[in-house]
Amino acid sequence: MSSPSDLPLPLYLGLSQWSHNHWQQSIYGKGCKNGDRLARYAEVFHTVEGNTTFYAIPSMTTVKNWNGATPDCGFKFTFKIPQTITHQQQLRHSNQSLVDFLNTMSPVEEKTGLWMIQLPARFSPHDLPLLDAFLDQFPRHFTTGVEVRHPAFFAKGEEEKALNRMLLEKGSNRIIMDSRPVFSAIANTEAVIDAQKKKPRVPVHAIATADNPVIRFIGHPDDACNDPFFKNWLQRLPLWIKEGKTPYLFIHTPDNNAAPESARRLYNVLRDHLISENNTLSPLPELAMPSADEISTPQISLL
Repeated sequence: MSSPSDLPLPLYLGLSQWSHNHWQQSIYGKGCKNGDRLARYAEVFHTVEGNTTFYAIPSMTTVKNWNGATPDCGFKFTFKIPQTITHQQQLRHSNQSLVDFLNTMSPVEEKTGLWMIQLPARFSPHDLPLLDAFLDQFPRHFTTGVEVRHPAFFAKGEEEKALNRMLLEKGSNRIIMDSRPVFSAIANTEAVIDAQKKKPRVPVHAIATADNPVIRFIGHPDDACNDPFFKNWLQRLPLWIKEGKTPYLFIHTPDNNAAPESARRLYNVLRDHLISENNTLSPLPELAMPSADEISTPQISLL
């Protein structure tokens, strides 16, 4: 497999994680050990949702290993701020906690394209001053994204306008959750039931408050059923790229088993659309998926 291009990318494509046992048959290939998974993943995709830091702060040694496993160009991490800060403290009295976290993450600072602040549904418009002050704690050269879940932030009223104004003023990106595909699925499998239970069902407000709009696309288990929902992004993403923005697009599926294949297909749909509809934009580079002889042959169970 080839490495990502050294040229600046018009869009960063990634998944919700870099390690998943099922992907041995899709992106890791033969003989890939657990410790090599990030390196193999980074040869294919341009970014990843760093959810691991949401649940626990890694050791400095682990962070250094992440840095060593990824290329210097063409790949960007995104990392979630720990839930101890966003959910337990709800951004209150969090300055030292944030400083300690960012110090631990310093080995991958230059490779981190976005620091993601995922807020709980109970974080309401009354708490916006806390977010305002929290964003000021980041170094000016850091890029941040904020995901909100309180219903008032999706009501198109004054409270949502206040949020968007703040993000615009701070140069912080509003993270967009598109969970329409997974909620359109019939809840007849454990994976879909679990996804519909855990993922927020919020309206899709495709607004770019800074230069790196983030879309978290929570897909349908039948990949073809994603097309009607992805059609909106075929229009919006080229507009943002034309404006000089660099979007981040993350593709999920209910169990994420087929997330690499879904991401590759939707990316190619977008790539073909850009080529056919707007020749003034630089084309998206091809996705370097492994060849057939690099992929492990699935084991067939006789049970």
